[in-house]
Amino acid sequence: MAKASRKKGGRGPRQQQPATAAPASPNWPVLALALIGLVLAGYLTGTSWSGEKAAFCEAGADCDIVLHSRWSTLLGLPTSLWGFLVYAVLAGAAFTRRRSRRWKVLAAVSLFGVAYSVYLTAISLFRLEAACPYCLTSLGLLAAIFVITLFQIPQVSRRLAWKPWLGASAMAAAVGVLAVHLIFYSGATVVASGNEDPWIKGLAVHLEEAGVQMYGAFWCPACAHQKELFGASAHRIPYVECSPAGRSGPTATKCLAAGIRSYPTWIIKGQRHTGVLTPASLADRAGFDGVKTAEKQDG
Repeated sequence: MAKASRKKGGRGPRQQQPATAAPASPNWPVLALALIGLVLAGYLTGTSWSGEKAAFCEAGADCDIVLHSRWSTLLGLPTSLWGFLVYAVLAGAAFTRRRSRRWKVLAAVSLFGVAYSVYLTAISLFRLEAACPYCLTSLGLLAAIFVITLFQIPQVSRRLAWKPWLGASAMAAAVGVLAVHLIFYSGATVVASGNEDPWIKGLAVHLEEAGVQMYGAFWCPACAHQKELFGASAHRIPYVECSPAGRSGPTATKCLAAGIRSYPTWIIKGQRHTGVLTPASLADRAGFDGVKTAEKQDG
């Protein structure tokens, strides 16, 4: 009876409590790739702000054309800086303790990064007809992070509804890239349709009336910079496109006849001037004093 009472009154066998899951260690593969991306994007951002050429990126080279095109800045900031922020988010997400939350952030951000990089790569290859090794390297890093994230799905949770999340992320990435494309397009439109400076407008009109010609190519960074100096009056420049069929296409007949070999090239009063010229320099060479500016503005 005593044994029975002790057994009845005593404590029963302890129920095993579920073990607490150990904190997830950092995602080392993703972290390593993100750090490489941070160094790459940080370097390109530094060269963009300092005005220096990136290594192995001589003037007129493919990477120079891409890195100094109008697609190299977004909302007034270097595109590489936005890439730096993407890599920073990925590096930070690699330390997230909760695996499912970590996976969602890595999948969404890396997918957007890949989509945006593919968009810029398509622009460079089909619009600029140039390939930038730095940009392709960044695309490879983001693609590798995205693939690694996909392979880590079984390690996260068998219950994670990853397909709907991935589908939603793909839709969001597509909308994001479309928004960026519209920003690029609207930015070019605003520059072309903004308020014109009266003096710059008068200069552009004078250049055309004086028979001045600017020879250039749409993919030429220096030509783009030359037009930017005219602001909203850029469309008034007496401009001759020498590469209508792209870099690999034939040079325009008019440019061949004029013996144009580099862009931009100005021909003013029979004199050839190569390179970017400031509006003041153009006015001096073309004999523009601004006296008739008001008359041209009224007309």
